[in-house]
Amino acid sequence: MKTKTIGFVGLGLIGGSIAKAILKIYPNTRILATASREATIETAFEERLIDNNGLLKIHQFGQCDIIFLCSPVKINCEYLEKLKDVVKPDCIITDVGSVKGDITAVARKLGITNQFIGGHPMTGSELTGLEHSSASLLENAYYILTADPEMNQDTYSQFADYIKSLGAIPIQLTPEEHDEATATVSHLPHVVAASLVNLVNDNDDERNICKTIAAGGFKDITRIASGSPTMWQHIFLSNKDAVLKLIGDFKEQLSYFENSIASGDADEILKLWTKAKDYRDSITIPDGGSFKFFELYCDIDDKPGTLVGVLQLLANADISVKNIDIIHNREFEPGVLRIEFYSQDSLDKAKTVLTHNNYYVRQRTN
Repeated sequence: MKTKTIGFVGLGLIGGSIAKAILKIYPNTRILATASREATIETAFEERLIDNNGLLKIHQFGQCDIIFLCSPVKINCEYLEKLKDVVKPDCIITDVGSVKGDITAVARKLGITNQFIGGHPMTGSELTGLEHSSASLLENAYYILTADPEMNQDTYSQFADYIKSLGAIPIQLTPEEHDEATATVSHLPHVVAASLVNLVNDNDDERNICKTIAAGGFKDITRIASGSPTMWQHIFLSNKDAVLKLIGDFKEQLSYFENSIASGDADEILKLWTKAKDYRDSITIPDGGSFKFFELYCDIDDKPGTLVGVLQLLANADISVKNIDIIHNREFEPGVLRIEFYSQDSLDKAKTVLTHNNYYVRQRTN
């Protein structure tokens, strides 16, 4: 697929990461973008990520060969309507939203299903914004693509190949299949995570005991509750029916545990937990998958200079550290020092350096 000019509506974590991946593979691509904040565009221009230094007017997207809609779902739908009479006949419009029903319905109403391909890169971070975007975010991540039956298959195949060339793994689904699947494995878990955090918050005391002793298990299953509230507001309202059905199903699952615990049914508790463990252990998460974290745990002595020594070893090896913290509650946690990196390569290199310097290092398995 020959693409000379690519447009972005929204340039946050996902939009910025796609743009960076494009320039990494196709450095001669011209990229135009607009965003909700002009400061984002100015920053992107200063970083030489985009070619315009200021918010774009809608007619300027008429130059584009591909347009990525990277805003919340409802805003993407609004832009799809605005772009209908602006884009070239062979321009592909795609989005990166977590819900496909609403925007596909808009494309059908506008009669542009031969130009619209829904997209959903199954990758991300609990962090948001252009400053956290990375060209490697798409690497080996599933990238769901949805297209109407009217879409020309050659056009779809060329676009899928383009996405694959950026390092992602395209998967074709219908919009309905997509919304049902993501409601199950993404949208409901976010409801559960946010509800659990709110429950703990409401039950914490003035000393914040729950927050203080929160162990790794709690942090792991609630990490996604740090996502953008506005984005998730749009998602829940757009995929309302599927999410509500699954909330009902989840309540039923909770009742199984509730009843077995209340009745003291040891066999049923063991059965429920074993069923969950067996299925969870069968799930493999590819590198670059949704919310992939490159972290290791390192045992260190509690004496002055030890932490500085670890960081100095990593700095000497030219390894960038994304985050670091001391694990005080080590229930279910390996090691005492948690170090997070930007990539698998950095993690592997750090593990080698620390091991060769006689540090005991472990990785958490997904």
